[in-house]
Amino acid sequence: MPTFATTLSAGISHNEEIPADLIGTWRVVSKLEETDSPANFKNAGLDIWNLSKYGDVINLTNPVTGASAYVKVEYVKGNTIRFVKEGNYDNQTLLDTVEITLSENKFVGKNYLSLKTFSADNSLKSEKTATYTLRGNKISGTSILEK
Repeated sequence: MPTFATTLSAGISHNEEIPADLIGTWRVVSKLEETDSPANFKNAGLDIWNLSKYGDVINLTNPVTGASAYVKVEYVKGNTIRFVKEGNYDNQTLLDTVEITLSENKFVGKNYLSLKTFSADNSLKSEKTATYTLRGNKISGTSILEK
């Protein structure tokens, strides 16, 4: 069984006045808060998120993992942004939901993961969940402090 600890993944985006302060490079620390399946989710992680925007699409690249993806923005409420991604991997579906709140050159938030495994007849075999606490520090890019 693979181990999942993704703190942000892929999708298609729509623009809801995404704060310019989100764009840039972030150092992101994740810490497992709770899970029903400790064998499937890491206790902690350290990632780099490079977030860029072209039109209404946000691209996330992670030089630590080599991942690159378009991020779906579910909603923006002031400085709170919620990302959602659903990915299918063989007979599994990973729903990855991240909600962060920007403050100065930092953010805090949560990452909710749900890993569903399906049998050959496409019926739900199992579901495993995890919640991570996220903390991000801006490394480079537009600064909230420069406004």
